[in-house]
Amino acid sequence: MKHRIVVLGAGYAGAYVAGNLARRLSPKDTEITVVNAEPDFVQRLRLHQLAAGQEIEAPKLADVFAGTGIRLRLARVTAVDPERQVVAIAYADGGGELGYDTLVYALGSHVADCGVPGVAEHAFHVTSRPSALRLRERLDSLGRRGEGGRVLVVGDGLTGIETATELAESRPGLSVALIARGELGARLSAGARSHLRQACDRLSITVLEHTSVEAVEATRVLCADGTALASDATVWTAGFAVNPIAAASGLEVTENGQIVVDDTMRSVSHPNVYAAGDSACAIGDNGRPLPMSCASAGSTGRQATDAIVGRLTGRKIAKSKLDYPGNHISLGRRDGILQPVDDEAQAKPTYVGGRKAARIKTGILQISLWGVSHPTFGLPTHKRRLA
Repeated sequence: MKHRIVVLGAGYAGAYVAGNLARRLSPKDTEITVVNAEPDFVQRLRLHQLAAGQEIEAPKLADVFAGTGIRLRLARVTAVDPERQVVAIAYADGGGELGYDTLVYALGSHVADCGVPGVAEHAFHVTSRPSALRLRERLDSLGRRGEGGRVLVVGDGLTGIETATELAESRPGLSVALIARGELGARLSAGARSHLRQACDRLSITVLEHTSVEAVEATRVLCADGTALASDATVWTAGFAVNPIAAASGLEVTENGQIVVDDTMRSVSHPNVYAAGDSACAIGDNGRPLPMSCASAGSTGRQATDAIVGRLTGRKIAKSKLDYPGNHISLGRRDGILQPVDDEAQAKPTYVGGRKAARIKTGILQISLWGVSHPTFGLPTHKRRLA
């Protein structure tokens, strides 16, 4: 009987793991199934561009996995039962269960409202393709009415910075404000912070620092100091949360719901379950949890793949480097910041900015997409063998 591998999620981590397992394991001995709610591969790192009005590639997963032997199930995961080793899934017209021998949990993360009233009802976000398109339609409607529109981007993390600058550059008629809980770009080096401020000035972005949002309403945002800020579209980028399915399943998780794994991405409570990407609480080589990011998806995905292949083939498990080299921030299409960090995850004094940084960021995104879109590159399907 074939060893059944089920991969939950086909984002950067899940699609990478599934494709590379198909490349490295014999189809005679293994059966790989990917469960994903959407039919397309979503470039989440570029959804702020989609919201701004640009077109980005969204390869069909059926095409991505064509010829690999991977079975694609377009369905929503509703539960995981690690004791029975089954996954409950739901379709538009029904549901069912999938049994597994090895499970790869890579359901990623989504926007978190941080307990702020009104976020779910009134705010937009860019953590999924439908939500990015909803924001895009809202901005288009403002343009059709001849209004410039006031957009508030709440949160000055990487997603907030990229969203604010992209919207301001792509839609110069908008009045864009970026709300920062503390100092803008506080985690960046002094030089990078200065570069970021100059970019915001160039794009006419109003920066509101040391500002906490207490509530989001349909046409305004209420701040902790009593200020009410008018808004035609509020974009919430102040936090991310993982899917609660792992916590509900009985897997050992952290307080925020990430699966606790060992250094091979294996669940510490259920050894036939692996986690990768934002779903995993992976401890990096510096002893700190890896941040939720595409870079972490790559390193945890590689490690999970190596561990599964090693254990199924009886070979030594290769160890991947689990580090976070730094932040790659786009500031529109012609500007950017590359901020390297040290072993303590602190910004190094040097940084790369401007067009060079923008080109490098574009290259990183293209490489990431290409890697996902060509899962069995270098090893034709008919020649796949044990790694």
